[in-house]
Amino acid sequence: MRSIRCDKRLFLVLMCLVAGIAFSQPKKANTKKPNVIVILTDDMGFSDIGCFGSEIKTPNIDKLATNGISFTHFYNTARCSPSRASLMTGLYPHQAGMGFLSNYNYDEAGYVDDLSKKAVTIAEVFKQAGYATYMSGKWHLNKEKSIPNDRSNWPLQRGFDRFFGMLIGSGSFYDPGTLMSDNTFIAPGKDFYLTHAITNNVVRFIDENPKEKPFFFYIAYTAAHWPLQAPENEVQKYKGVYDKGWDETRKLRFEKLKKLGIISKKAVLTARGVDIPEWKNEPMKDWQVRRMEVYAAMVDIMDQGIGKIISTLEKNGELENTVIFYMHDNGGCAETLNSNEAEIPLTDEQKKGKPFAKDSIFLGKIPTYTRDGEFIRSGKGIMPGPANTWTAYGEEWANVSSTPFRLYKHFVHEGGIASPLIIHWPEGIKAKGKLRTQPGHLIDIMATCVEIAGLQYPTNFNGNAIYPLEGKSLVPAFTNKSINREFIFWEHEGNRAIRMGNWKLVSKTQKQKKFTPADENSWELYDMEEDPSESINLAFKYPDKVKTMAALWEKEARRTMAKPWPWGSN
Repeated sequence: MRSIRCDKRLFLVLMCLVAGIAFSQPKKANTKKPNVIVILTDDMGFSDIGCFGSEIKTPNIDKLATNGISFTHFYNTARCSPSRASLMTGLYPHQAGMGFLSNYNYDEAGYVDDLSKKAVTIAEVFKQAGYATYMSGKWHLNKEKSIPNDRSNWPLQRGFDRFFGMLIGSGSFYDPGTLMSDNTFIAPGKDFYLTHAITNNVVRFIDENPKEKPFFFYIAYTAAHWPLQAPENEVQKYKGVYDKGWDETRKLRFEKLKKLGIISKKAVLTARGVDIPEWKNEPMKDWQVRRMEVYAAMVDIMDQGIGKIISTLEKNGELENTVIFYMHDNGGCAETLNSNEAEIPLTDEQKKGKPFAKDSIFLGKIPTYTRDGEFIRSGKGIMPGPANTWTAYGEEWANVSSTPFRLYKHFVHEGGIASPLIIHWPEGIKAKGKLRTQPGHLIDIMATCVEIAGLQYPTNFNGNAIYPLEGKSLVPAFTNKSINREFIFWEHEGNRAIRMGNWKLVSKTQKQKKFTPADENSWELYDMEEDPSESINLAFKYPDKVKTMAALWEKEARRTMAKPWPWGSN
C-alpha cells in the first residue's frame, strides 16, 4: 500500500510540472540598489497640480501621490538658481556659491553665482557609488558670462554621464538658447518643443541604461516658466475653464485644498494682491483668460511627459525599485515680462520675414525672430502660445498659483517658498496616498538619497574640502516619524525667514536687493500651526521670541554666507 501511495504522489508531481504549475518558492529579494529620479519644475505655485488643489489636469503626478506620500510643508528657496543649487548640493544656496542668479556675479563668497567647488553635487555622489547619472532639462548653475569658454561647472563636469537641456535659466520653448547634448551645443531641429524634448531624452536614457546598473536622473522641466508658449491643440483643452476669472478659480482651489487635507481647516484664503482688480472689473478678460489657458497647457504637457517616463519604467521593470521625487523650484511668478505694457505695433522692418538656418546655434536668451523669420511680439493684449509671442501670466494668475498664500517667487513668505513634495517608491514606502506634515526643504533631498541608496557623502572631493551636509534625511517621515531638526533658514534679495517648529519669523524688504535700516526690524512672526496662511502677525505679542529667532537668523546668515550682502546694509 505504501508503494502505491508513493507512486500516486510522484504522478501528481509530474503532472504539475507538465502543466507548468510552480511550487511556491521564497521570493528572491531585489539586490539592485534603488534607482532615483528627481523631478523639479519651474515657476509653478503650491496649488498648480491636481492633487494639490488645481483644476489643471495632472493625472500622472496625481497617481504618484495616490501611490506614494505627499509633504504639505515642504520648501524651496524662492528662486530658480538658488533652489537648484540647494537641491544639487544639500546645502543652503549661499554655501554653494549661488545666493542670487547665475547670470549675476558678485565678489562676495555667497554670491559668486557659480557653483562652488567646495560643494559636491548629488550626481557626483551617486557616480562615486557606481550609479549611471543622467540629466535632462534646465541647469542654470554655471556662470553665464563665461559661456561657452569655461566648462568646469557644466553638467558633465559636475557628475552627470549624459546631459540634454539648456545651460541658462529661461528661453523659448521652440528655440531655447544654449541647447545642448552632453557638452555640445545643438540646434533644436524640426517640430521641436522643449518639454517634449526633455521627456523624450529621459525615455531614451532609461532605455539605453545597462540593465544591471542603477541610475540617478535629474529631470528639470522648464514648464511653466515664461514665455507662455504651447501648441494650440493643447491650449484648446482649457477653452472656457478660466472664463470664471481668478477670484472664483482661487476660491475653488482653496476649497479643494481643504477637502484634500493639504491645508488645515485653520487656513484662510489671503486677500488678492493690492494691484489685482476684482475679476468683474477686469477690462481685458479674453486676454487674461488666454494667458492662463496657455499656462495650464504647459503644465498639462509636462504631466503627459511624466506619464511617458512612468510607462517606460514599467515597461523596463524598473518602476517598483525607483524612488521618484517631485517638487517645484519657487512659488508662482508675478514677473510681468512687459505684459503690463502696451503692445507696440510692428515696424515695416519687423514685418519682413528674417528666417535663419535651421542648423544654426543660438546662445542667447530672448531671440528677436523665430527660426521661420517672424518678429517675436510682447506687450499687453498679445495672445500667447505661438513661437512669435513672449509673455507672462503676471501677478493676477500667480496669485491663483500660490493659493491660499500671499506673495510670490522672490519672497520668503509662504507664497514664494511653499512647494508640493511627492515621493513615490513602491518597494520602499508602504504608505499609499498619505500626507506628511513634517517641514522639509530642498537641502533634504541629498541627505535622503544618501540614506536610501547607502551612499557615502565625502569630506573631500577633487582636492577640495567639502562643506558638511545641511539637510536632514526625510526617511523617518516615510513611516510618519518626526525629523530631528532645529530650524530651516532662508535669505533671498534681502528677504529673510527662519522656521523653528511651528514658529516662522519672516520679513520682506521694501525694495528688492535694497536693504535699509527700516528693513532691519520689519519682522513678522507667525504660528504656522494655528495660522498657516500667515495672516495674523504675532511679532508685537511675542517680542522675546522675535528677538531670539532674529538673533539665530543673523548667526546663520553669517555662517552660511548669506551675509555680507553685495547690496544694501550689512
